[in-house]
Formats: sequence, C-alpha cells, structure tokens
Amino acid sequence: KQIWQANLAELLRAGLTEKLATEFVFKKKNIDPDHELEKMHKENIQVVSFLDKKYPRLLKETHNPPYVLFYKGNIENITEETIAIVGSRKFTQYGKQVTERIVEELIAQNILIVSGMALGIDSIAHITTVKNKKRTVAVLGSGLDQQNIYPSSNRGLAEEIIANQGLLISEYPIGTLPLKHNFPMRNRIISGLSLGTVVIEAGESSGALITSKFALEQNREVFAIPGNINQPMSVGTNNLIKQGAKLVHNANDIFEELNIKQIQEFHKAQSINPDSKEEAELLKILANESQHINNIVKLSNFPITQVNSTLVLLEMKGLVKNLGGNMYIKSMQ
Repeated sequence: KQIWQANLAELLRAGLTEKLATEFVFKKKNIDPDHELEKMHKENIQVVSFLDKKYPRLLKETHNPPYVLFYKGNIENITEETIAIVGSRKFTQYGKQVTERIVEELIAQNILIVSGMALGIDSIAHITTVKNKKRTVAVLGSGLDQQNIYPSSNRGLAEEIIANQGLLISEYPIGTLPLKHNFPMRNRIISGLSLGTVVIEAGESSGALITSKFALEQNREVFAIPGNINQPMSVGTNNLIKQGAKLVHNANDIFEELNIKQIQEFHKAQSINPDSKEEAELLKILANESQHINNIVKLSNFPITQVNSTLVLLEMKGLVKNLGGNMYIKSMQ
C-alpha cells in the first residue's frame, strides 16, 4: 500500500531509478488497484514490487528490471543458481535430445531452469524438468490469467509447473493479451533471472537470440550448443559461438564457467563476516535493494568519506556491487 501511494520523490528516495519511478507513477494512474486485486485473487495471482525483499535478486541487479512482477506459485523458491534455456520454436530431434540431456544434468545439481514456455525448445526444457519432479520458472509475455496463457496448448504444462513448486512470472497485469510485441521485452526477464543463458537451436532470426543479446547487456554469460552447419536451426547458435558465446557440450562446461559448484558450496557453509561495524552496517542497508550513495550516507549516519572508503573495501572483497550512477547493492555470493 505504501509503495502504491508513494509519489515520485518518495520512490526515488527509496532507490528506484528515475526511469523506473516515472514509469510506475504514470502507469498507476490508469489502474484501479482494488478491482485488479479482486481479479488476481480469483486467479491465484500475486504481485511483488521492485522494493519488496522477495523480488528476485538477480533480476533486481539488471539495469531495466520490471517495477512489478505478477506471479503464480512461490516466488521465494527462486534460487540464485539459475540457468535460462532458450531456443527455436521449430526444432530437430538433435535439439530435443540435447535439451533433455543438458536440462537433466543441470537439475541433477539443483539448478533452477528458467524459460519462456514457448513451443519448441522452451517447452521441452520445462517438460523435462517437470517429469523429473524439479522446479522450473516460466516467464510469459501475457497476463497470467488462464485464458491468456500462451500458447493455449501449454495451459496444462503451466498447471504442472505450479504443482511441482515452480513459478509462472509476467510483468504484464491480468487480462493482458499475448501480443507479439510483448515477447521480446519478456526475454530480458528470462536472462535477468539467470546466471547464464543457454541457446539450443536457433535460426538466424530466432527470438532466442534476443534473449542472448539481453544477457550480454546484463553482463551475464551466454552459452550455445554447436549444431550442423547445414541445418537452418543451427545458424543462430553457430553464429553466437563465432561471436564469442561459450561452446557447450554438457552441463560441466556451464558449471566450470560460472563456478556454480563453488557458489553452492559457499551457500551451504557460509556466513559473511564483515571486518568492521561500518561494513556490517552497509551490508545490512544494501541487503535487499540497491541504494544511492546519498541514501546510504543518510541511513548509516556515517560521513560520506567513511561510506566511500567502506564501499571500496566491500567491492574489493566482492561483497558489494557498483551498479553505476552511484547506486550500490549487496553482491550475490
């Protein structure tokens, strides 16, 4: 309620970028929140804002995250060991087999699979995960109400994803049609939720290449499966490899590049121990959302010189990430 009632100045003070805050203030003018909440309740749709502690951390670290996410399922089931699997709607038997194998290898190590629930490679990734009783996240380009889930042939799959403790996510409110122009923008959420994006079969103009482009812009890794040079469905992936994407034969190639196993071991053991009360206070301030340095000074009551020097030390230790524009956030460990 406080977020909804906040004005532009209050949103900026809370840490939103000017673009994000302005967009939020503009769009909410045309929304009746009580009516929308009633419709969402009937469809078991929930909402989380950028300022909420439950907002996915990896997505929050990108430069253009949605200011709200609508979801079905438990959003707190999103882990930070997350890989996106994307590819063409049209696929070969080779593409199907590779997708199933890579996904099975990833989920065996408790990696959370993210995709777009489109026909083709996306659906195969979700289906393989569900068959193995593992969680998966589907990011849609429409509202999450049953009648707008697209493609309609995947409505049963959507229910299976939820039944397996997975998640449906969209930045589009209930009632939004699956319009063509929605899908390229939803791809930034797929890549933004993930440590890396794996492209499995993509033609020269496949939408999966848009996801890989967003991943690069978000400073995330792009992986590609090599394919037959005579196969149109491999033109996009082979071009990605030529352009510098990491060639993948199996999941170990992904683990090694991202140090995922080390991250998992760290999470099992870990507890970050700051070396001073100043470091502890700044980590606390930056734990759940990005903050401008001026806000950090205000919240900590430390002199700006002390805040600057402490942030530098925390960056050197890899505990804090500089997002640019004097915005900081606690790093994903």
